[in-house]
Amino acid sequence: MFRVVGIGEVLWDLLPDGAQLGGAPANFAVHAHALGAASGIVSRIGDDDPGREIITRLSGLGLQTDGIQVDPMHLTGTVAVSVDAAGQPQFTIASDAAWDHIAIVDQARRLVSAADAVCFGTLAQRDAVSRQSIQALMRAVPQHALRVFDINLRQAYYSRAIIEESLSLASVLKVNDAELPVLASMFLLEGGQRAQMAQLADRWQLRAVVCTRGAAGSLLCVGGEWSEHPGIPTVVSDTVGAGDSFTAAMTLGLLAGWALDDVSDRANRLASFVAAQSGATPAPPASLRALFASAT
Repeated sequence: MFRVVGIGEVLWDLLPDGAQLGGAPANFAVHAHALGAASGIVSRIGDDDPGREIITRLSGLGLQTDGIQVDPMHLTGTVAVSVDAAGQPQFTIASDAAWDHIAIVDQARRLVSAADAVCFGTLAQRDAVSRQSIQALMRAVPQHALRVFDINLRQAYYSRAIIEESLSLASVLKVNDAELPVLASMFLLEGGQRAQMAQLADRWQLRAVVCTRGAAGSLLCVGGEWSEHPGIPTVVSDTVGAGDSFTAAMTLGLLAGWALDDVSDRANRLASFVAAQSGATPAPPASLRALFASAT
């Protein structure tokens, strides 16, 4: 069984139809666990009822929660989410949340040092405290493990310096088709999507670069091999968490050594299912879980 860890924000997404557990690294861990991995989360919650409910919810799902710290001074994070007619979310992220103050503690070090894959992004690095902790913990990840930088650009909560340092700590980069042009402008990448992805892989010696493209599917580059998927027709409820589910599925497929087209197809299938549901972490049906049996 592969061991995966998400480092960063865990919070409540305040959706139009109610609060849902969220935070990209936490979503990643929940989806990986639903597909059969042993998942843990390194984050920070407030000493409040929403924080205690997060622990109850994650523990009930079977995730390892001892990497989640309790902050006596700051509140559990929330994000107000509005969804447009196409199911695309808009986020209003509460400032100075508990997850902005992640500390380096022994349990966090133990989790990442035993992991087969660790996923992190930019949002939880918006505050210097968590940024320093996340970067130090990523340096403690074993060299053989996948270090997945799921960039997740949100509002103005990123900078060139954060992205450059994160890329230097990563072995896998996952972006979407709105984020890739930002990187292309930032780093003066030339050509189309494939050329830009190849330049990112070469410049930072990345094992894999993955671009999700919404209804148009995905483009994967792993070790110079390419896989392009056209996407799966989906009646979208909302896209919250769909990219995180793709990242989880892709990570397990890479760990298992699947053919790249199989990685791409199964990750798109899971993301399509999630986009058709409300909320970030709907439980996948048995038919989808069965596709990942050989990865765990």
